[in-house]
Amino acid sequence: MSNKPAVVFLDRDGVIIEDREDYVRSWDDVTFISSSFSAIRQLTEAGLPVVLVTNQSAVGRGIITSEFVEETHARLAAEMEAQGANFAGVYFCPHHPDAGCNCRKPLPGLLKQASVDLGLDLAQAVMVGDSLRDIAAVEAVGGRGILVRTGKGEKECARLALSHEPAVSPIAVVNDIGDAVDFILNMGRE
Repeated sequence: MSNKPAVVFLDRDGVIIEDREDYVRSWDDVTFISSSFSAIRQLTEAGLPVVLVTNQSAVGRGIITSEFVEETHARLAAEMEAQGANFAGVYFCPHHPDAGCNCRKPLPGLLKQASVDLGLDLAQAVMVGDSLRDIAAVEAVGGRGILVRTGKGEKECARLALSHEPAVSPIAVVNDIGDAVDFILNMGRE
């Protein structure tokens, strides 16, 4: 694998927007992580496809609808576009955690679907996430993961540190999406 990624996958909650224990149920529940606009704009300007991949079990739990998630993602994308940042694609798993689907991270179904739809080289992928599930999903397709400390990230860092044989190996642990993008953009310069 070359150092420069061919695509950057981003988790949503805890990476781009603040994570909520009670789920995003309306647009009023959306709070952007401060560095997300500039970080995604930098990736866009660097010519890297940015793909949002997120588990949304609140759909499978009957708390929100798939239509609501799609509307939220359309508005999220519009907010990003207004800031000069673009998503090449947006994918979400609507299933309950016990549904046995192949798209819920840590399984790589969302990444594989994006690869088919967008012609992406998953072996050259980087995933930025706040969960070890995110890192596992990209590692399952030969890519690399970066763990952020925002959202669930701080707790996940503690889990990773306590593990004698970690199931995943992030290439970096950083404070937030801004630091992750700095790391990604410097990968091609190594």
